[in-house]
Amino acid sequence: MTPAQKILKKLGLKDPDSIYEVNSTNKTGVDKNSRRSFLKKSTLGGIALGGAFAFSPIEELIAQSTQKVSRHSGPSDLKITDMRYATTTVLGRTSIIRIDTNQGVYGLGEVRDGADERYALMLKSRLLGQNPCNVEQIFKSIKQFGGPARQAGGVCAVEMALWDICGKAYNVPCWQLLGGRYRDKIRLYADTPEAGSPEEQKKLMNYRINDQGYTWLKMDLGIDELKGIDGALVNDKFWRNAQGNLAQWGDLNNYMSYGNTHHPFTQIQLTDKGLDELAKLVDTVRGMLGYEIPLSSDHYGHFDVNNGIRLGKRLEQFRLAWLEDVISWEYTDQWKTLSDALETPCLTGEDIYLLQNFKPLIDIRAVDIVHPDLASAGGLLETKRIGDYAEEHGVAMAMHQAGTPVTKGFANLPLSAPGLGIELNDEVVKQHLHPTDKTYFEPTPYWNEKRSHDRIFS
Repeated sequence: MTPAQKILKKLGLKDPDSIYEVNSTNKTGVDKNSRRSFLKKSTLGGIALGGAFAFSPIEELIAQSTQKVSRHSGPSDLKITDMRYATTTVLGRTSIIRIDTNQGVYGLGEVRDGADERYALMLKSRLLGQNPCNVEQIFKSIKQFGGPARQAGGVCAVEMALWDICGKAYNVPCWQLLGGRYRDKIRLYADTPEAGSPEEQKKLMNYRINDQGYTWLKMDLGIDELKGIDGALVNDKFWRNAQGNLAQWGDLNNYMSYGNTHHPFTQIQLTDKGLDELAKLVDTVRGMLGYEIPLSSDHYGHFDVNNGIRLGKRLEQFRLAWLEDVISWEYTDQWKTLSDALETPCLTGEDIYLLQNFKPLIDIRAVDIVHPDLASAGGLLETKRIGDYAEEHGVAMAMHQAGTPVTKGFANLPLSAPGLGIELNDEVVKQHLHPTDKTYFEPTPYWNEKRSHDRIFS
């Protein structure tokens, strides 16, 4: 009896082919001849490791136990061969990348809304020839090229695409690779569309709730809503643009503009009249919505923590689900001051990159809820780590997402589809390509060459 046969006998198996039958029963619905079965490859690996030192020669064991395994899609032989992209008009500008391999398996990733696809393309030369299934190793080598907010878009898009490839290679959903599934669907929230009148506002809210199926809404509540109301703000006219607006997203090339000035430094203040006017807006929405559906708030404008506390206290009667990004995320001590002063939960995080930058907020409970965005936080695995760390410290987590939509009130998890569980509808995407770049996953040879030494230590 050969060493392989001895091991198979101890396992109660008659021959090497029986290994597939053990892990490919009808209960799992896995095709026993599928060459990408994760369970098959895990079992083979276990037999090889378990028997390698007990019996010899190991070569004979491996040869017999894997003699009928197809090598065409072997994950250990995968190599990255290309990265391409398509830029859509979703949220102004959102790019999708595709990482290709030598076996025809590819992965999709999304560069965060408003970010430059070149954040991802510059990483291509650092990926070519690598095994995409070594996700964590590759992530550690490229994470130095990410940063807060949109600067992380390239690293995060690559990380998503690598997990997509890995899941497809092993024929399992990405959630299985990250520790398993907790639920079948995820509750989503959506911004409440702005309208010119209460009547129109109610129609839009009904559309969100009844037609789109959302069970949680969020409204913008910015100080620019006070435009034209005398005595509502102090020192706002200095910051208004040529159109008379406090343009949070306009004129971003001007370093001294309102949009580029951090909250503590505008010296804009809310008067009691201004607070009353903003409270009226929330009261109107609450009157339409009632209290069965949670209502969050966001986009207040740039003012300091003192005015944030005054606004928060004025709105506490409406029991908002959270106050989002009242001040910049990096002011940890100010967030602690804000949270301690208010009953309404405080939330930030959509622009924070990596767990190490969430830790200061979580460690001193400076916020009640962290709010990572997969496309800025570091991708799938890093965001899971953020959630785990927050949970251990009694801090909740709500995901931020602003990108290409796949939804109907709840996000359904792909229960069997491998990888991220989605494929692009090419014809639809092509209808929404950005006017400045109509290419669609064209070759990108310019980005093949690495031109720098990346090590950040001596």
